[in-house]
Amino acid sequence: MQYHLETIPVWEAMEAETPCPFCYLKEKLEINEVERSLGGSVMEPDSRIRVNKTGICAHHHTQLFAMHNRLGHALLCDSHSKEILETLDKVKVSGKSGRGLFSSSATACEKLAQELDALASGCVICEDIASHMKRYLYTFIHLWKTDRAFLRKWEESNGLCFPHAIELLQMASRQLGSSQEQQFAQAVLDSMKKTLSVDESDLEWFTLKFDYRNQQKPWGNSRNALERTVNRLRGKCVSSTEN
Repeated sequence: MQYHLETIPVWEAMEAETPCPFCYLKEKLEINEVERSLGGSVMEPDSRIRVNKTGICAHHHTQLFAMHNRLGHALLCDSHSKEILETLDKVKVSGKSGRGLFSSSATACEKLAQELDALASGCVICEDIASHMKRYLYTFIHLWKTDRAFLRKWEESNGLCFPHAIELLQMASRQLGSSQEQQFAQAVLDSMKKTLSVDESDLEWFTLKFDYRNQQKPWGNSRNALERTVNRLRGKCVSSTEN
């Protein structure tokens, strides 16, 4: 698969100095894709065809609903529902088929569950975000290989969350030679240990601050240690007033 370089947004994410540049990028992407889905793309034939066929996940329906554009949201749901109904009309309920070349051990309920799962598991917004994120991961590795300024920025950064570190390592395994791959893997491991150690130390002090003996001692960087640690381990999923 070919990936186009996206150097500007990746550099911007690194310069934002957040706990994870890819969480920063994903959050911006999600906002843009949700807004676009209820903007001009509502009336674009290609976009409507994709939505009709694939649908939108519960998480992104929640975000669409929060946009307070009930008409645009209703138009998407209406055309998708029509497509679903057409598909359901073609579904035949049948049970185990016995022996033979086309025999099946699935029961009628199991087969129908599989059909419904195929209709309810897609999301065009997730697909678009994933496509952009692959390009960002590819670009990160390219810059790490070719741009010394970017390499220094990475070495001085706040690291990555665990989910995006995994995705980045998987991308690196396809882009780097064996010696560079080992170097990159070691750099990621060192970064993960360093940043999580800082988070954990701050988190421990956060818990100790609730002891009356420490009430008059300074908080240091511990006030948002819980958010930072959760977001480090699982990707950004809780809000924080600070990085």
